[in-house]
Amino acid sequence: MSNFKKKYCLVSFVFAIIAVVVTLVAFAPQKAYAASVNTPGITDGSNQSSENGTSGTTSSGNNGLSVNINNGEGNLSGTVRIFLVLTVIALAPSILIMLTSFTRIIIVLHFVRAAIGTQTVPPNQVLVGLALFLTLFIMSPVFTQINENALKPLDAGEITQEQAFEAGMEPIREFMFKQTQAKDINTFCDIAGVTFETQDDISNTVLIPSFILSELRQAFIIGFIIYIPFIVIDMVVASVLMSMGMMMLPPTTISLPFKILLFVLADGWNLVIRELVETFY
Repeated sequence: MSNFKKKYCLVSFVFAIIAVVVTLVAFAPQKAYAASVNTPGITDGSNQSSENGTSGTTSSGNNGLSVNINNGEGNLSGTVRIFLVLTVIALAPSILIMLTSFTRIIIVLHFVRAAIGTQTVPPNQVLVGLALFLTLFIMSPVFTQINENALKPLDAGEITQEQAFEAGMEPIREFMFKQTQAKDINTFCDIAGVTFETQDDISNTVLIPSFILSELRQAFIIGFIIYIPFIVIDMVVASVLMSMGMMMLPPTTISLPFKILLFVLADGWNLVIRELVETFY
């Protein structure tokens, strides 16, 4: 019986080697040769370039790809404008998050979910969608000013791209200045080693990180205030369970229904959203 097993293993090994060799031969790369095509224009050009040597190389270089930066009127050409538009579209999510009220809103909504204790309810898609539409609601006056002062005049040809960019950034800068604390601006000015006398002297590279820092601070302050009533419920439930000797029972299991009940009876979503939106006015 042992001899039969040895022969069976040997035959199987030989067949495996044969199968591998056949597979490699079948799928081995083969050389391919391109057929020659007699095209008069191409043949003449190639012969002329081979005869002329350096002059042929220079002439072929003149027929390469060329991109015009301007259209002769001082404005960007259509190709460059399309490239810039695609770049702005690619950076639109970052612009939406960093230069609007989206950061504060989404952080506060996540604090609400964490304070209640529901790990996945509401889901992230719902929170992001709610934050997005609240951002559009809060930023609608700013977007209207950008449309009136920058986009429409640019489309009508009344201003250049540089003037449109400056006119479009002005409403956003006003919004960020209203929401940014002076100490944050002073911090980044000290880091950069610059001074300013008016708001116009503050560059966007200083204003934008100052605005983001202020938004994070405001969001965490609001989140702390939201946490307080739910922490009280957790402490009360934990004390009751310990007094009853149920130390092995997790307090969050009992406190979660009470926190949801408190949030619903207090009309928590309406209260949180109203107070959150009013912080921007």
